[in-house]
Amino acid sequence: MPVINVEDLTDKDKAVMEVNQLKLEVKLERWLTSKCCEEIKDYIQALVEEDILVKGISEEKNPFKEKGGCVIC
Repeated sequence: MPVINVEDLTDKDKAVMEVNQLKLEVKLERWLTSKCCEEIKDYIQALVEEDILVKGISEEKNPFKEKGGCVIC
């Protein structure tokens, strides 16, 4: 899709683009925020055991663990 410079469009062209965008948005299915939050919470809680950010990386699987220490005398 080509890039459109909005500054070069006439007011009519801008209005047509806005109406087309609103027509697309009105067709979207709306969900209650409370329902979405519940589903996200349930999803997170169901996968918490597999979540690396919560559980951490085991030492044997961590590719960034230090191989050995550095001693400065």
